Amino acid sequence: MDFATLLQILDSTIRLATPLLLACLAGLYSERAGIFDIGLEGKMLAAAFLSAAVAFVTGSVWLGLLAGVAASMALSAIHGLASITFRGNQLISGVAINFLASGLTVLIAQAWFSQGGRTPSLSGAGRFSPWEWPFAEAIIPVPVVGPVYSELVSGHTAIVYLALAMVPISWYVLFRTRFGLRLRAVGENPAAVDTAGVSVVGLRFAAVAICGVLCGIAGAYLATSLQAGFVKEMTAGRGYIALAALIFAKWRPWYALYACLLFGFLQAIALRFQNLDLGLFVVPVEFMDALPYILTVVILAGFVGKAIPPRAGGQPYVKER
Repeated sequence: MDFATLLQILDSTIRLATPLLLACLAGLYSERAGIFDIGLEGKMLAAAFLSAAVAFVTGSVWLGLLAGVAASMALSAIHGLASITFRGNQLISGVAINFLASGLTVLIAQAWFSQGGRTPSLSGAGRFSPWEWPFAEAIIPVPVVGPVYSELVSGHTAIVYLALAMVPISWYVLFRTRFGLRLRAVGENPAAVDTAGVSVVGLRFAAVAICGVLCGIAGAYLATSLQAGFVKEMTAGRGYIALAALIFAKWRPWYALYACLLFGFLQAIALRFQNLDLGLFVVPVEFMDALPYILTVVILAGFVGKAIPPRAGGQPYVKER
């Protein structure tokens, strides 16, 4: 493998890891507050559809992004009402959101655009454009540094840089601010937080809202940046992979980045090498395509060591009187 090929794979790794990282951080906020959310997939799917539809109709990718975030937050509000206000089963609520988004997106897309459940292709201002950093072209002849700067650092869309910036921001918010301390405490011992006079319901709704915003950005990125429009089931299980990455990362932001980059790298390898020749045998394309999902199963099977979730996770809080 030459240096140029390696750079292309790493560039694809960053682009493919971006929606996983945003969804993983979304789940991180929610589960740290004690609200398990397996509806990440549905929120991303709804956001992808509405962002693509609004971006096509208005010709503005930023309006599309806002619409995608609004769709995801609407589903987050439903999940919050079911699991926090009415103290329902969080897993069932998440599954219902996934089914709801899967069916409604195709149904509305077909009724709206009559293109087989997809939106028309986006172009121009309807898509996010890559950001070229200063001197990206001029520095290319410089050995190693030039190609790394122009190919790997420069040339990504705004959402990619936002996703990477969210890692240190999330670490700071969760581990260095009063809000983060209370959020983590709600996921561990909500009764103690309630005794201190802090609203458990308010903190959990705040976490669910942050989760909705990040899932909305992730879905909008899929439809307006990574691809040029919405197609049926375009999330392709990324919400579930993000949950596996969250367990792999043991609910910590920096580990979440490493886990998502690992999944992105496997996807980039699968796209780049359809039939991987190892000398003694050739790995078939079907196995390469399934590799990220196989890793997900391995992680969920518990081969990553002991991962302890927040103690109050999945448990509705009932205030004692």
